[in-house]
Amino acid sequence: MDFYKMQGAGNDFVFIEDFNYNIKDECELAKKLCDRHFGIGADGLVIVRKSEAANAKMVIINADGSRANMCGNAIRCFGKYVYEHKITSGNKFSVETGDGIKEIEIILESNKVKYVRVYMGNPSYDGGDIPLNNIESLIQQEIKVNNNTYNITTVLMGVPHTIIFEKDREYNVVEEGSKIEKLELFKEGSNVNFVKVIDETHIRVNTWERGAGFTLACGTGCSAAVVVAKKLGLVDKNKEIFVLAPGGELIIEVLGEDVYMKGPAEVSFEGKTSL
Repeated sequence: MDFYKMQGAGNDFVFIEDFNYNIKDECELAKKLCDRHFGIGADGLVIVRKSEAANAKMVIINADGSRANMCGNAIRCFGKYVYEHKITSGNKFSVETGDGIKEIEIILESNKVKYVRVYMGNPSYDGGDIPLNNIESLIQQEIKVNNNTYNITTVLMGVPHTIIFEKDREYNVVEEGSKIEKLELFKEGSNVNFVKVIDETHIRVNTWERGAGFTLACGTGCSAAVVVAKKLGLVDKNKEIFVLAPGGELIIEVLGEDVYMKGPAEVSFEGKTSL
C-alpha cells in the first residue's frame, strides 16, 4: 500500500488512496498506521476517495480508530494532495466531508502551494447540533472539575469545540483537557481549546483533541477559538485573526457567519506499508 505522510502546522496524517473501496476495516487500519511505535505514526488517517457530490471525498479517522466528521489541518493537506496529484483541475474545487461540502482554494507562490484556504462553514452554539446533554447552549458557563473553575463556551465548528480563555493562569492541556473532554455535558465528548488573547488580531491556542490527545495544531479548534473570541468581543470583529499554535500559525477570517481558514500544508515523506 502506497502512502503519503503530510502535516499542517505540525498536525500530521497518513494519506492513502482508496478509489475502489478496497479497505474493509478503516478504523482498525487507522490504529495500526497511526501508531508511532509500531506503525507510521500520525494524529489521523486520511482516505482519498471519489465523490459523486464534489470533486473528491475526504474520510478522516483519528489515531484511536474513532471517526471524525471534519479536521481543518487534514483538509488543507487534502487540498494540497488533490491539487498536486491532479485528482481535480484548477486551484478551486470542492471536497466532500462528514461535515458537508467544503470549498478549497490553492494559493500559489512561484508555482508552488504556499497556502490552502478552506471554507469551514458556519458555527453553531445550539445544544442539539453540538450535541449537548439536555442543554440548549453553553456560552460562558461556569463549571467545576476537580476543584478547578472554568468558564467554558462550546461551539460546533465541524466538530464540537469547548473554548476556555486563559486569564489568571496557564492550563495543563493534557491533564485538564482530557477531563473536560469527557464531561457528561457532552453527548459525544468535546475537543478542548485553551486560548490566550495576545492582542486584537493575535491569539494563541493549545488544543486537546478527542481521539488524538494533545496535538501541535487543530484547524477546526483555531477556527472555533476565533469565532468565540469575536463573539465575546475579545478580538477585532472585522479583521483576520492570526492564530499561533505550537506547530505553526493559521489565519482565520470570519465574514458574516462564514468562517475561512488559511494555512500551510506539507508533505513529510512517502513510502509503502504492508500493515
